Amino acid sequence: MTLSGDDYLAVVTATMHRVAESQRAAVGRAADLVAEAVRADGVVHAFGTGHSEALAMEIAGRAGGLVPTNRIALRDLVLLGGGSPELLGPMLERDPSVAHRLYELAPVRPQDVFVLASNSGVNGAMVEFAALVRERGHRLIVITSTEHSGRMTSRHPSGRKLADFADVVLDNGAPYGDATLPLPGGGAVGAVSSITAALLAQQLTVEVVARLLAAGERPPVYLSANIAGGDEHNNALEARYAGRIRRGS
Repeated sequence: MTLSGDDYLAVVTATMHRVAESQRAAVGRAADLVAEAVRADGVVHAFGTGHSEALAMEIAGRAGGLVPTNRIALRDLVLLGGGSPELLGPMLERDPSVAHRLYELAPVRPQDVFVLASNSGVNGAMVEFAALVRERGHRLIVITSTEHSGRMTSRHPSGRKLADFADVVLDNGAPYGDATLPLPGGGAVGAVSSITAALLAQQLTVEVVARLLAAGERPPVYLSANIAGGDEHNNALEARYAGRIRRGS
């Protein structure tokens, strides 16, 4: 058995090509939902826990991305909701009760759409949040590993999983356990879910922008804040969504 960075690169490259090919139609359906929301003056709310928080950061508030995007995070319970810092910990994502408070703290309007990410798709907070999103009438896009989630038992009292509530499911192609290169004696190294989720997030963004352009609209897209004129451009666009998008928490 060999184990090297090149081995990992080969696995990542193959996985990315497989995800891009297999999820093309689903990405298109998800882009239709987001473009519809943006054209209706809606905001895209992105939420993930653990390493899936990287997906929310990929969607909301980065150069080349859509301006009407808002990142939701478990720490909102403390930073925005006045909760004690002791609330935060690795087990919080398993607690369904926090979902309602997170939704209350988010600046949500009826036309908004949600993108939720969880590799396993079974933790209580994420599943409850998805159920609440659908109960409130929002469209929901889920990014998850269908292989991993399919082999897990839900940690939500209902027995349901994140994908059960989705309008569109985007499969990140990660294997059960996420890591890809087996180790002698068991276990594996080289996780892929963050990379493939980022790919899906960026493909989704590009497809949304393509739809807005096709409709004759100028897409509200960020410039890098670290180029000349970036701040002025971004501040003008963010002013359209004052109080509805959060940055920096």
